[in-house]
Amino acid sequence: MTFRPAADAFVAELTDLFTRLGGLRYGEGVTQMEHAVQTAHHAKLDGAPPELIAAALLHDVGHMMQKIGEHAADLGIDARHEHISAGYLARAFGPEVTEPIRLHVAAKRYRVAVDPAYHERLSPASLQSLALQGGPMNATEIETFLADPAAQAALRLREYDEAGKAPDAEVAGFETYSDLLRDLVQQAGRT
Repeated sequence: MTFRPAADAFVAELTDLFTRLGGLRYGEGVTQMEHAVQTAHHAKLDGAPPELIAAALLHDVGHMMQKIGEHAADLGIDARHEHISAGYLARAFGPEVTEPIRLHVAAKRYRVAVDPAYHERLSPASLQSLALQGGPMNATEIETFLADPAAQAALRLREYDEAGKAPDAEVAGFETYSDLLRDLVQQAGRT
């Protein structure tokens, strides 16, 4: 398959962003790069479709793009990274990639509301951000979340997200997803 130059350019832009800023941590025991590739690895192991694998890889790109810095949560600020991520990625990807990303924080809030054991599994950084992101959902928020067509994909993404925080895990690197990303950009036809 021949890739359009725009697809190549956007994937190169993403690769550059992760290469330059993927060493940031945002409170977790892994870097953004390690978290991205581990999350994508878990999606792949689960047999997720390519769009959800891409969402897993790119779901936290907004952490690297927001201007507050890697200690936003320590400053009591919700940087709304999920919206930054989804908005930026919508330039090139379709909603099958961007909507689970947009909803992955809502998925955490939902899970905490309906499954008390899930709360106990969250990392300290995820608990800190949960408080800034609105805490557990109320009944109305749960109903609205579950009505969203991307809710189930967001819940799957959330599971991969939680699994992708293991220090020193050995998984395939970011570059191994280049063809998958190019294919999805080309299919979306947005660049």
